Amino acid sequence: MSSFMGVFVSDQWLQSQFTQVELRALKSKFITMKNQKGKVTVGDLPPLMIKLKGLGDLSTEEEIRQVLGESNSDMDNEIDFEGFLRSYLDLQSRANAKLGNSKNSSSFLKATTTSMLHTISVSEKASYVAHINSYLRDDPFLKQFLPLDPSTNALFDLAKDGVLLCKLINVAVPNTIDERAINTKRVLNPWERNENHTLCLNSAKAIGCTVVNIGTQDLVEGRPHLVLGLISQIIKIQLLADLNLRKTPQLVELMEDNNDVEELMGLAPEKVLLKWMNFHLKKAGYKKPVTNFSSDLKDGEAYAYLLNVLAPEHCSPTTLDTKDATERANLVLEHAEKMDCKRYLTPKDIVEGSTNLNLAFVAQIFHQRNGLSTDNKKISFAEMMTDDELISREERCFRLWINSLGIDSYVNNLFEDVRNGWVLLEVLDKVSPRSVHWKHATKPPIKMPFRKVENCNQVVRIGKQLKLSLVNVAGNDFVQGNKKLILAFLWQLMRFNMLQLLKNLRSRFQGKGVTDADILNWANRKVKSSGRKSQMESFKDKSLSNGLFFLELLSAVEPRVVNWNIVTKGESDEEKKLNATYIISVARKLGCSIFLLPEDIIEVNQKMILTLTASIMYWSLQQPTEDSESSPAASPAASSRGGSPEPLDGSQMSPPPPFSPSTNGTESPAFASTPVSGEAEDSSVVAEVDDDDTVSDSITSAAQVDDEASDTATSTSLLEKEKELPSEE
Repeated sequence: MSSFMGVFVSDQWLQSQFTQVELRALKSKFITMKNQKGKVTVGDLPPLMIKLKGLGDLSTEEEIRQVLGESNSDMDNEIDFEGFLRSYLDLQSRANAKLGNSKNSSSFLKATTTSMLHTISVSEKASYVAHINSYLRDDPFLKQFLPLDPSTNALFDLAKDGVLLCKLINVAVPNTIDERAINTKRVLNPWERNENHTLCLNSAKAIGCTVVNIGTQDLVEGRPHLVLGLISQIIKIQLLADLNLRKTPQLVELMEDNNDVEELMGLAPEKVLLKWMNFHLKKAGYKKPVTNFSSDLKDGEAYAYLLNVLAPEHCSPTTLDTKDATERANLVLEHAEKMDCKRYLTPKDIVEGSTNLNLAFVAQIFHQRNGLSTDNKKISFAEMMTDDELISREERCFRLWINSLGIDSYVNNLFEDVRNGWVLLEVLDKVSPRSVHWKHATKPPIKMPFRKVENCNQVVRIGKQLKLSLVNVAGNDFVQGNKKLILAFLWQLMRFNMLQLLKNLRSRFQGKGVTDADILNWANRKVKSSGRKSQMESFKDKSLSNGLFFLELLSAVEPRVVNWNIVTKGESDEEKKLNATYIISVARKLGCSIFLLPEDIIEVNQKMILTLTASIMYWSLQQPTEDSESSPAASPAASSRGGSPEPLDGSQMSPPPPFSPSTNGTESPAFASTPVSGEAEDSSVVAEVDDDDTVSDSITSAAQVDDEASDTATSTSLLEKEKELPSEE
């Protein structure tokens, strides 16, 4: 069994300050400069440092040169990679000091998981350990390791094999991971451990976590700040899962009139929670609005009013009469415990204004007793406002895909968040770098409606440059929130991204684009080469619903990944669901970042079937193998399991042999934000298919946005039809 290969630094403390993703990126920049100049001197560093995260906005090249001069008497001295890393840390430390910033503890969501000189919050760690002990204490496998002691590093040690994190994801969003795909031996080998972490990270993205700069090796090492940051995101998703009209239609009571419901639907879960809290505080007579989960809650008064109105039977006048904030916080927690609320924080955490723990505590109060009315008329109205199941599933898929790209914005509600055009411009910049003219774009918050239209007009222009089908579509259609147009556009964009990434892996490409037919043909040939007889006629082939073809395809690209002992025949609905759930987990375990649901396979959702096949194809084409069906001479970046989209220099990392564990393994190539160049190509990909094959570019275009249109309609006809539909506003 091959050991993990990565960028290693002789000074262990120095290595501990960076993730493997960061080390590879920094090493790549260092080697590039060295190759250009023959050697790297101290004087060469300022132009490079000014471009690195955390320094460019805070310092000028001259300031960086002065700082480097303080510790280096001769700027012409040659510097090695470790010296470069130490200089970077020193500059970042000074940059933070210049701003007066201290390192914040890990944030719940959309957190920077790769900041230097990491610190973790002891209180947060204790709270998350208590959460894990509570929710996983009866787990058949983990109960032998629980309860964990928050005063030790037991949490990080247990997280090293990936089982804990996978199980925690299933607690947050049940059935995300098929637990049959988790390797649950007491002692795992490096390959099995890497598989678990790859499954964990791809599944975390599939529930909305931000894991852009974290790799499997970081989790294998049990990096405290990264593990804690990921756990905090997972727990937050669990606690905020019901803060939407679909799960809790009673939330409609928070709005003063029916016209405000769309506003509520567009709010992030945290904002909905604040709105709910202020709704009850206003009824209780509390005068100050709560705008955050930190400073506004430090004195404990808001908590006292909230709990008094929600649970008056446990009310005590002493809580508000006491002058000491810590004592009041303690009485608040005692009141909450009488309501059976889990104690996520201590009086000290309230007084110090711990944002993450206060948010968790308020969410727990909401779950235990939301105090909202059960007015059937209002609830019925709220239920009418929610989308149908197919639109909801596609909204989920595209939202998660966008969030996985690592853009600055975080999308909570797709249809509301894209209406100003900014998010779509960020996505376009990831999919087609340098295509956006940022000087002509307006960043939110945007008060002037015409600025939103300008942003969306640029989106349409770029879409047409990418040859997306946008007949009779204008920027105002996005501003108006036309849901089917938005879904149609994003489907085309996701498909464009997939095909471009596949194109970049093919050395004998000769300028010819990858088509849906190529993907279909590759999958059929791959399965046939493994000695099996299953074939799919198209991406809407109803025989795909039993899941057997995809299990055979996964087995063909990696024979050891499918456990055939647990595969069903797929004859009944229950057997089909078992197979579909297993397919998704096995694909993620392999390294594919996919966002479809089991229902998409069972119902043979053409778009989702295409994304699944393309993602498996991309992963396969990256693997170093001598097989005649697929013989990619993968670059080091592509050779790692579930490879990283970031380029690696050959001197940093040796390509592992087949079946060796990955260094990073978190990005699925089919959905990576940055194209990966490689020299791999499956010669069968360019084979021709029959003329009557129904899979072509046109059938997977934006026209496929509903059941009737997905089979035969063209992009043009449907988009023209949707143009005539009334807007959502």
